[in-house]
Amino acid sequence: MIVAIDGPAGSGKSTVALELARRLGFLYLDTGAMYRALTWLAQKNGVGLEDGTALARLAREHPVSFDAEGRVEIDEEDVSREIREAVIDRLVPVVARHPEVREVMRERQRALGALGDSVIEGRDIGSVVVPGAEVKVFLVAEEDERARRRTVDRPGVGADTLAADLRRRDERDAANTQPAADAVVLDTTNLSVDDVVDRIAELVQARR
Repeated sequence: MIVAIDGPAGSGKSTVALELARRLGFLYLDTGAMYRALTWLAQKNGVGLEDGTALARLAREHPVSFDAEGRVEIDEEDVSREIREAVIDRLVPVVARHPEVREVMRERQRALGALGDSVIEGRDIGSVVVPGAEVKVFLVAEEDERARRRTVDRPGVGADTLAADLRRRDERDAANTQPAADAVVLDTTNLSVDDVVDRIAELVQARR
């Protein structure tokens, strides 16, 4: 079974998806982290971020993986911490916009999802990456709450800076941040992580 969790930045995707995967014993796939990992690898190897062909080749030659705890690995190296640095925040949109990169990444995401029961989170997961997912959820939250969550996730970065970045990301990702026609939309603004996980777990149980 595949559970697809979509939504904008700050809606709670990563936290909810990871906890849901742990509770259900499913594989957890953070697709955004995959693009971050490729960006980190390109920086390390001196590959130009404007060269979509070279980036796609790099992604094929060094596929991203996840361990049982959701840690992000490239060539068996844990890069979970490195890919969350501010410099990666700024550069990953440049990498992710290349169609050839997105094609390689989607192939990898589908291959990982096919390994067993999975929770896959990101953008356009339920509509493009795995349209056949048995459970599709689209998380939303009010902008102020999303900005507050980003502040918690990015200590040391000013709240105003994060709020402005959030608005830019919303504008940039608008085309790829739409719920699938058959997705369940959940507003997480006033819900705890456990509340959201409970509701999705109920959907999974119903599908089983």
